Amino acid sequence: MSPNYEPPQVIRQRLYYQGRVFSFEVNKLRLPNQIEVELECIRHPGGALAVPVTSDGQLVLVRQYRFAVATRLLEFPAGTVEIEEDPAVTVKREIQEETGYRAHSWQYIGKFPLAPGYSDEYIHTFLAKDLEKLTNPPQQDEDEDIEVVIMSPEALEKAILEGEPIDSKSITSFFLARSFIFDS
Repeated sequence: MSPNYEPPQVIRQRLYYQGRVFSFEVNKLRLPNQIEVELECIRHPGGALAVPVTSDGQLVLVRQYRFAVATRLLEFPAGTVEIEEDPAVTVKREIQEETGYRAHSWQYIGKFPLAPGYSDEYIHTFLAKDLEKLTNPPQQDEDEDIEVVIMSPEALEKAILEGEPIDSKSITSFFLARSFIFDS
């Protein structure tokens, strides 16, 4: 960041909606050029995502219906970080609930903002290896309709490039994890 950068001044914050997972607010800001603007923001606690890799180098993904885009998307298992929860705890729970696998080896890859134009949500990405298929996996959340999909990294990359419906957090996480997947 430039040493002369002056961030906008928040003049007013107004909460319009407080939901179970996120809130929606409208903020009035004064920009460094003294222009005043109103900007909307979704406040979100963040998410944690696993890139699960089987012992033979296959990826474990899920396909699930997403109401906002009215289609089933291919995704890596992920979930919302609960209040004051470590993202590592979140991701370990979600991989079991969504895929029926447990990972015995975890590596934190990094985090990135999901949609910074209107949300403060960050996604924490983990590489999950040494997978064990659970004999009695936890129940999926009642509002989830999930199909587990096993595919090679090459097949996933091809699906991404061909425009198959895949969510952005999974695409980003795949490319972050790529060197770990192909080099191992």
